[in-house]
Amino acid sequence: MVLDEVWRGLTGVEALSGPHGGPLRRTVKLIVDPLVLRPVQFPACAGPTLTADGALLLTARLNAAADALAATAAWFTLLKQVRRALRITSGNPQDRYFQRCFELATQSGMPDPVRDRPVAEAALRDIHDNSAGRTTQALREYLGDPVRARELTELLEVAWGRRPGSEIPSRKNESGFAELLDTCPDGRAESTLDGLLAAHAGTHFGIRLWHSDFLESEALGARDLGLTAHPLPRRPDVGATASTADLGIAFDRTIFERIFTVLQGSSERADLPSVPDLVTTEVARSCAPWALLDETLRVAATAGVFLAVGLSPFGSTDRASAGPGIGETAAHRVINSRWRREGYVLQARRLAIDTSLATTVIREPAPGGVAGAAPAKMTKVLVQASLSAGVATTTETLAGADSTSAGEPDIETFSGALAAGSETSTPSVPFGPLTAIAAELRAPWRLYLRRLWVRLHGRDVRENSVSDVGELWNLLDGVARSVILDHRMRVKRALSVTAPEIRQ
Repeated sequence: MVLDEVWRGLTGVEALSGPHGGPLRRTVKLIVDPLVLRPVQFPACAGPTLTADGALLLTARLNAAADALAATAAWFTLLKQVRRALRITSGNPQDRYFQRCFELATQSGMPDPVRDRPVAEAALRDIHDNSAGRTTQALREYLGDPVRARELTELLEVAWGRRPGSEIPSRKNESGFAELLDTCPDGRAESTLDGLLAAHAGTHFGIRLWHSDFLESEALGARDLGLTAHPLPRRPDVGATASTADLGIAFDRTIFERIFTVLQGSSERADLPSVPDLVTTEVARSCAPWALLDETLRVAATAGVFLAVGLSPFGSTDRASAGPGIGETAAHRVINSRWRREGYVLQARRLAIDTSLATTVIREPAPGGVAGAAPAKMTKVLVQASLSAGVATTTETLAGADSTSAGEPDIETFSGALAAGSETSTPSVPFGPLTAIAAELRAPWRLYLRRLWVRLHGRDVRENSVSDVGELWNLLDGVARSVILDHRMRVKRALSVTAPEIRQ
C-alpha cells in the first residue's frame, strides 16, 4: 500500500501504470523491486509489511528514482512505437522491454522521439535477435504445417496411451507432506523432502489425478483442484494459436499454448531448446504425471495441493474444514495469517467507508454453514451494489450505531461482506465484480494451484529443479504472495466501481 501511494505521486509514469494509477504488476516485478528498491541490499524495503523506517526508506528510494522512472516510461512508449513500425509481434513488450528501457533511461535520460529512434530500433533488434529463432511466430509456423500437426497428434495419442500407472497408487507416502509443510518455513524439512523424493510421492499423486475425480472420501481430483474443466484430465490437442487473454487452465492447455507461455515469459530465449525440441519434449511432458518431467517439481506441486486446500482467507472454507486430513501446519498458519492481515485489513483501512451511509451490514453464514461470519461487535460496512442491484441478501440494521464518526471495517466484517456477495437468494441477478472475487475466495486453492502449476511448468522447461527445502518454501510462499496481492487489488478496484461512496 505504501508503494502504491508513493507511485501515484510520481509524474510521467503512465506507461508503467495500470488503469487506476498504481504500478503494473510487471513494473513492480521487473523494475521497482530489482532495480529501484533492491530488497537484498535494503531489507527494510522488503516484505509485505513495512516498519515506519522501511516505509520512509521505500518512499525515499522511489522518489529518488522518479526521473529515471519517467524516462523509462518514455523509452517504453518509444520502443512500442518502433516495434509497430517494424511489425514485430512476438513476445510481451512489458516482459521483454521494461528492464532494457530502465537501462536506457539511466544511461541516456529522457529520449527524444526523433533523435533516439535509431537507438530504440537497435535495442529492439538486439532483443529479438537474441531469441535465436525461439519466437511465437516460429512456433506458429512449425505447428501450422498440416503434416507435422497430424504426426504430433498421433504421437500424443501413443504417449497418452502409454502413461505410467495402470492402477491408482496408494496414499501411504502422503503423511510426509504434513511434516514437510510443518517444518519447511523454518528450513528443517530437508530429510522429509528427501524421503518424499525417494518414494516418488509427487509422481504417485500425479498418477492418481488421472484416474479418479474423487480420491477416497475427499474431493481432490484434478477438476476440483481447478486444474481442468473436465471430470478427468484429457489428452491435450496440438493447437495452432494462443492468446494470453484466453488461455486454457493448466491441464487443458494445448501444446501450442504451453510453449507459447514459456516463450512469452522468457527474456533469454536463446537459452531455451530449439522450437522442434521444445515441441517434442512438451508432448512427452504433457503425458507425464502432473504434466511435469522433474520429480522435485512433482513433489512441489503435490505439496502445493496440501497447502492450498487449507488456505482460508475468510477464516474458514469448505475445503479447509474438510481437507486432506493433514491438519493445519506451520505453512498454513503463516500464509493464512498474512492473507487475512495483509490482504484485507490493510485494504480495509485504505478504503474509508462513509459511515453516514453505512447503516446496513450484510450477514451470511460463514462458508461451510458455520454461523457468525461477522464478529459480535460489528463495524459498519456498506456494499451499496448489493442494494442497488436488487440482490436479496440477509441484512441487519445496526441499532444505535454512531453515524457521526468514521469507522474502519475490521477483517472479519470486511471479508464477511465479500463472502456474502456470492450467497444470494436470486442468483439470476448479477451481483457485479465482487461475485467473482468472492467465489474465488471460497475456493482459493484453485487459483493458487493454477498459478503454481504455471511456474512449475516454466521451471520444468528450463530444467530448473527445486534443489532444497528453502527453495521449495520460497516457491510455495511466493505463489501465495502473488495471489494475495492480486486479490487485494481486485477487491480495491471492484469496490471503487460498485460503491462510488468509498473514498480512495
